[in-house]
Amino acid sequence: MSNIGDIERLTQNRVVDLFKNQLQYNYLGHWQDRQGNSNMEEAEIRKYLLAQGHNEVLISGAINQLKQKANDLNKNLYQRNKEVYDLLKYGAKVKPDASTNHQTVNFINWEQPLKNNFAIAEEVTIVGQHEKRPDIIIYINGIALGILELKRGINSVAEG
Repeated sequence: MSNIGDIERLTQNRVVDLFKNQLQYNYLGHWQDRQGNSNMEEAEIRKYLLAQGHNEVLISGAINQLKQKANDLNKNLYQRNKEVYDLLKYGAKVKPDASTNHQTVNFINWEQPLKNNFAIAEEVTIVGQHEKRPDIIIYINGIALGILELKRGINSVAEG
């Protein structure tokens, strides 16, 4: 490994240490070679929603809505982002069965932020039309909401 790689790795280690030890984020691991990486870690979302007291029918319906809105290729990126934002801010309206009213399933607890599950993962390889591998991804309740791409100061913004 070159010196540049060593320096970048030290910086990344410091950032991960900050999130883990000072901000108390859960560390999910180094996911470069992990299969099935996604912007939505369904198992983590399920775990959070179960802890909030939702049943499997509501959870499955809410997750399906989130995936549908995020992956609707009939809409442009702005429209998809707006619809996902609305779900994250206001929750998914799910009807557990034909005889009951809709119930709201909130993916994020905005009223009590510390009740959310904060986590980070490193080098998360996302396979698609173009493979991507950001240095650090920030997850809240299993949903990727932040990406950190660390670059040395000598690199241009365009290179980053």
